[in-house]
Amino acid sequence: MTPSPTVWPALRYDDAPAAIRFLVDVLGFTETLVVPGDERAVAHAELRWPEGGGVMLGSTGGPADAVHDTMKPGTGAVYVVSDHVDDIHARVTASGADITLALHDTDYGSHTFSLRDAEGNSWTIGSYRGA
Repeated sequence: MTPSPTVWPALRYDDAPAAIRFLVDVLGFTETLVVPGDERAVAHAELRWPEGGGVMLGSTGGPADAVHDTMKPGTGAVYVVSDHVDDIHARVTASGADITLALHDTDYGSHTFSLRDAEGNSWTIGSYRGA
């Protein structure tokens, strides 16, 4: 059984519904909770990574009374561990997303690549699980 995440990267998007679709349909996250906000906004969303972990996100433009509500889109960077890097790379390539670092093997044993989502957040997908 995959343990529940205990560290949650948090991101903000101008178009959170589109970001959720990309993260689920292309990268492979699972949508576990989406709390709607006003109009097309997302007040809060939680996406789980099937191999462990998760990410939280929401729409920009919320009340400026909390740290996350003042975050700007496109400033996040997230590293995602996977045993399926080649499959994810194929989906990302087919989607037309901006691959910022080509698929390669590192000196420390990771099979990895990096991309930017439509709003500029950086994602690195790799097989390295840490020391």
